[in-house]
Amino acid sequence: MFEILEESQGSVLGVRATGKLSKEDYDEVLIPRLEAAAKEEGKVHLLFYMDDDFKGWEPMAMVEDFKVGIGKYRNDFDKLAIVGGPEWVKLLIELDSILPGAEMKTFSTDQLDEAWDWIKS
Repeated sequence: MFEILEESQGSVLGVRATGKLSKEDYDEVLIPRLEAAAKEEGKVHLLFYMDDDFKGWEPMAMVEDFKVGIGKYRNDFDKLAIVGGPEWVKLLIELDSILPGAEMKTFSTDQLDEAWDWIKS
C-alpha cells in the first residue's frame, strides 16, 4: 500500500510503499496525487520510500509502476528520490535511463532525512 507522507506539499510528493503494491494502490493513491501535483505545480519532485516491510509489486502493479516511470507521467518529474527497496531498482535509477531529463538519486533507508533535504532543494 501507499501512504502519502505529511511532508508532501506543493511540487514535493512523498510516498511510503509498504507491503506488496497492487494496481489499486496506484489507481487510488499515487496516480491521483501525482496528476494533481503536476497540474497545480508543473514538475513534481517525488520521494518514493520503500520501507523495511516493502514486499514488491503484484504483476499488474508493476505495469502501473512502469507507466509512472517511463510512460504517461515521465515528463511530469523534475526530481526523483528512491529510498530503500531492492538493489535492481537502484541500478535502474543509477543507469539514468528511466526518466530522461529528471534528476534521480538513490538513498538507503537510513538516509531518509537526507533524501528529503535533496528532494526539497
